[in-house]
Amino acid sequence: MNPPKNRRVLSLATLFPNSASPRFGIFVAKSLEALQRQTHWEPVVVNPIGLPPVLFGRYRALAQAAKDGREFGLQVYRPTFRLLPKVGGRLNPAMLARAVLPLARKLHAEDPFDLIDAQFFYPDGPAAKIIAAELGLPFCVKARGADVHYWGARSYGREALLDTAKAASGVLAVCEALADDMAALGMDREKIDIHHTGLDRDLFRPLDHVGLRARLAETFGFPFSRSETLLLTVGALIERKGQAFVIKAISDLPDARLLLVGKGEDEGSLRALAKECGVADRVHFLGSLEPDTLPPLYSAADVMVLPSASEGLANAWVESLACGTPLVITDAGGSRAVVTGPDAGVIVARTVRAVRDGIRMVADRPRSPETVAETVRDFSWEANGKALAAYYDSLV
Repeated sequence: MNPPKNRRVLSLATLFPNSASPRFGIFVAKSLEALQRQTHWEPVVVNPIGLPPVLFGRYRALAQAAKDGREFGLQVYRPTFRLLPKVGGRLNPAMLARAVLPLARKLHAEDPFDLIDAQFFYPDGPAAKIIAAELGLPFCVKARGADVHYWGARSYGREALLDTAKAASGVLAVCEALADDMAALGMDREKIDIHHTGLDRDLFRPLDHVGLRARLAETFGFPFSRSETLLLTVGALIERKGQAFVIKAISDLPDARLLLVGKGEDEGSLRALAKECGVADRVHFLGSLEPDTLPPLYSAADVMVLPSASEGLANAWVESLACGTPLVITDAGGSRAVVTGPDAGVIVARTVRAVRDGIRMVADRPRSPETVAETVRDFSWEANGKALAAYYDSLV
């Protein structure tokens, strides 16, 4: 039974699942779901969807997804705003705020909010700043990694990030390393608090290995061998995630097989690379999968490899460890918050040789799944929701 609600937050979240992209920003949805279920705060989600003047490609599906509803136990509104793909980045916060403000005024008049919250630093943060000023409310903003690293590298983006952080009543980051990066941009480090990601502990846990690989091989259509080292990479197929390093690495690991979970713009080039390296028969593209299909894959793998160029604190890291599978990851974002010892895996340089050697090192070191899972015992959505409620309380 949900606790009685006596405070309301309007949560602005461009990063949120919809019918066109059901996995997109699932961690935002789970965090706000936990806030709603576990605490006295009632979050109302506004998930703006940007659409170009002429619909093409994926934007047709996004236009169909721009529907209000009740999802994850939350009321979700999906106004649309004008988007100019690839060239309109500096315009997005103002366009987003213009589209959301009439709805925010209406909802606030019907049942007042105590706080405006931005779940992504850009464009959500600057837009939340505008909306909060119009409604006379405090606002806070959360940084997750790419939002700071990508937009902070652009002069107009950096200026917007700094102005937003200065005006905000509160600023959150998913890990200490990201908070340090934000301070390096010019934000007040003492103003930044840490709010770690959560974890569905009933879903992500070690599963029995007996027969698991054989069943997965049949389900996903890849050859099965007990003697192989099974590698898993979970993440969007984009350059930043570094799947190319893993594909090149296994060309020197003849007994390794790689499963890639995710989709993205680099899929074609990654398939071509696998052919070029002579490992296409050992690299399998599984596409984007629902959360409940991931634990068997994590549990069956010997190693989860993700050589990212940048991260906040990747959910895939925590999920893999919770399922008992150690990591080979790069020194990006909050990697040192999860790889706290050899039971959790290793942190390596972002080179093919280092990734290859890291895989060998982790695969050759016996460890029980339960021992690996213990390294992330403090992560849960319940703890995440309660910590978020306490933080909101400190701002109003």
